Amino acid sequence: MEFRRKDFDPGAVGPLNGIRVLDMTRLVAGNMLTLQLADFGAEVIKLEMLPKGDPLRAWNANGIQTNWKVYGRNKKSVSLNFREREGLELLLTLVETADVFVENMKPGRIEEMGIGPDVLLERNPDLVIARVTGFGQTGPYSSQGGFGTVVEAMSGFAAMNGFADRVPVLPPLALADMIAGLYGAMAVMIALREKEVNGGKGQVIDLSLLEPIFSILGPQAASFKVTGQVPVRAGSGSNTTSPRNAYGTSDGGYVALSGSIQTMAERLFRVIGRDDMNNDPKFKTNADRVANREEVDEIVGGWIGERTLEEVLEVFRREGITGGPIYDISQIVDDPHFQEREIIVGLPDEEMGVIPMHNIFPKLSGTPGTFRRAAPDLGQDNDEILGAAGVNTDTLAELRSRGII
Repeated sequence: MEFRRKDFDPGAVGPLNGIRVLDMTRLVAGNMLTLQLADFGAEVIKLEMLPKGDPLRAWNANGIQTNWKVYGRNKKSVSLNFREREGLELLLTLVETADVFVENMKPGRIEEMGIGPDVLLERNPDLVIARVTGFGQTGPYSSQGGFGTVVEAMSGFAAMNGFADRVPVLPPLALADMIAGLYGAMAVMIALREKEVNGGKGQVIDLSLLEPIFSILGPQAASFKVTGQVPVRAGSGSNTTSPRNAYGTSDGGYVALSGSIQTMAERLFRVIGRDDMNNDPKFKTNADRVANREEVDEIVGGWIGERTLEEVLEVFRREGITGGPIYDISQIVDDPHFQEREIIVGLPDEEMGVIPMHNIFPKLSGTPGTFRRAAPDLGQDNDEILGAAGVNTDTLAELRSRGII
């Protein structure tokens, strides 16, 4: 495993320096949102509920908090007991100093706690409030639990994913949460831009998990209106282009191939010795090939299956065919492109010595993101943050003894 090792630079200043974000979320979507801001210099303060903090801390690999170490990087932690009014008052005190507040409770919950948007904006009229839920703040499903699995099912994603003769396939990761987090970071920046350039005030961002993942699934509604048909699950194939699939090689490897443009498909057929297909009415156009994709896959897959992975890839590279190997993480960490691009970097870690994780993306030439600090322990920054907010040392000690912080 090769990756570029980097050190934390506590004094680094990113393009979002000066932006303070209070993150009251739990688990994936909110942490993904605020990670984007933290990586580019925003001061992100996790507001974590005592006694255990963000449940993401409990998503471990062999007892090591790998999820938290990655998605908690560049952030600070203040631990509060939100069940006590004193804890909420401390939160509201911090709100007065913040630019952004992010929460992901069920609709109505923070209102019940006495810290709804009206209260927050009264304390800080310039505050950008991002509310992350499964189905949004309104609508018949708004009160339902917002777990990504349910959203991935209801969005249409699962219905598209998998094979026609098998059950729909859910993603093996928190896909809806991750997509919503990226959308949320963009929405926060839009709201901050409105304030900075147009003199706007604070506002509320209603961010669901459902709508972002639906938006990336393509023109489903338009296609359905035109055809009246629900696409059949095509496995690794495609209902819109052919050849496009995953094919096994003679040595147990797999190749992903896309002939999504006409010239690429024609070139592929010539390369595998089947130039006759380019004049065959069954394969001449993309529409023809889609209609006969099983036969296309049999021919292309047969050629690939007679060769080793490296033999296939060598031909593809030489002939300019858009295909590549299907990697797992053990192959990714050793791939020279991943290494040269520093897609994975190693950061100092007290438990592991060095922990590999994804780098900061995207790469900006003038204002790149920075690694400033490791993911914090629960409540690690209580004294710094609350002290700066005017809570003296004796009061901090007294609040700590009573379980308020």
